Amino acid sequence: MKKYKSYIISGVIALCVSLGVVILAPEIIPGLKTLKIEHISGAPVPGAVFTLNKENELVPLDFTAVAGQVMDAVVHIKSTQTNALAGPGGQPAPGPHRELPDPFRDFFGDFFGPRFYYEAPHPGVPQPSVGSGSGVIINSEGYIVTNNHVIAGASDIEVTLHDNRTYKATVIGTDPSTDLALIQIKEKGLPTLPFVNSDDVRVGEWVLAVGNPLNLNSTVTAGIVSAKSRNINILQDQYAIESFIQTDAAINPGNSGGALVNLQGGLIGINTAIASPTGAYAGYGFAVPSNLVSKVVEDLLKYGVVQRGYLGVTIRGVDGSLAREKDLEVNTGVYVDSVMDESAASDAGIKPGDVIQEINGYKVATAPQLLELVGRYSPGDELKLKVNRKGKERELKVELRNRNGEARYVANNKREILNVLGAEFEEISPSLAKKLNIEGGVKISRLYTGKLMKHTELKEGFIITKVDGRPVQSVEQLANYMQNKEGGVLLEGVYEDVPGVHYYAFGM
Repeated sequence: MKKYKSYIISGVIALCVSLGVVILAPEIIPGLKTLKIEHISGAPVPGAVFTLNKENELVPLDFTAVAGQVMDAVVHIKSTQTNALAGPGGQPAPGPHRELPDPFRDFFGDFFGPRFYYEAPHPGVPQPSVGSGSGVIINSEGYIVTNNHVIAGASDIEVTLHDNRTYKATVIGTDPSTDLALIQIKEKGLPTLPFVNSDDVRVGEWVLAVGNPLNLNSTVTAGIVSAKSRNINILQDQYAIESFIQTDAAINPGNSGGALVNLQGGLIGINTAIASPTGAYAGYGFAVPSNLVSKVVEDLLKYGVVQRGYLGVTIRGVDGSLAREKDLEVNTGVYVDSVMDESAASDAGIKPGDVIQEINGYKVATAPQLLELVGRYSPGDELKLKVNRKGKERELKVELRNRNGEARYVANNKREILNVLGAEFEEISPSLAKKLNIEGGVKISRLYTGKLMKHTELKEGFIITKVDGRPVQSVEQLANYMQNKEGGVLLEGVYEDVPGVHYYAFGM
């Protein structure tokens, strides 16, 4: 038995040693460790998060399809200014860019970053400066909407498509009051983005911002709609309309003029500004809503200038404090502070102290919302307003007027030749002609990219009295003469605040 016991013990010991070698040898002896790589044919969990659509149906939250759909219709815009003067010491050229409040300074100057600093300063010598932004193709014939501040003052505009094709662009029209501009490149069959009803956009809805931030082409960021009808007091125009869609999708310098889209690839806004103390993304961006963009674009295409109606009132939003101060019966709406004489509001019977609560059936809660709604209509359009006057509701009909207090469109100066010149023109009034001791003339109300800016030192406000020695008293006369003009052109005219007759020459 002792003999068998020793055999059994020896066998057990041998078995333990063998198992130990098998288990521990790969850890002790280099090269003996075997790696196992596991392959699977699909993800163990679904590759998308789900969300609810407007019909409360579950739909996948997937950005890849819409990103691929949208990027082809968003372009990079390079604008070059050659008429800026370098200041001493390489400082930026003087202008409104440096006077903006810091939290929103990126809107104009800082959207172009350090490019407004000149590398080789020569005081008094024109130096080119280059800025960049984005744009959205809205028509297959090459029409592109962007921000006015992206192309303002540019003598040359270059557009680069997503596939790297590059084109020179001409300005069709601008609208500083909404900071929008329409430009065109000579190409057909381009991909476009469709407009959707921005009134249907909901706070909390997922959106994508598409553009070219920091010169990083075709960048897509995601976020939600943070607020609507936001006024940030950033537009410097006297008739500014601010009713931005606010989003937390990352927007940086260079996104300006790019697209804000929903998950179906529909355009809900044009990215315009960011709130930032540093000049880079700090949480919130702001976009012009698509319904307002659509109105501006259609007018610029048809008339070359926006046909905008005005009520003729000064307003402010109602809150608890104002309701107590004015002893109002309501806590929401838009309070009428004053009414201009002989205005649309005055003729309709609107009075100071009224609280506007609805316009054409749309509830109005804030002043920016009212400005946006009215801004979608033209002179001569009739609006139905519901107002609260001392606790009683009244319905009023208002026929909108233009800036001059007339219920008609401003002069139609939509001519391709005027786009080539790069200016917006308006006929001067008889009273101004008498004051300046001239028979009449055509005033240049706005300059943008074109022959006048590129080849002359003409300034906005110049009143053309003669072209090549021929008297000019209407926009139509000017357009007819310039339509088939070749060779040199000599403009003669005056400024309101500068004495003497001035001459400018350029070639067609």
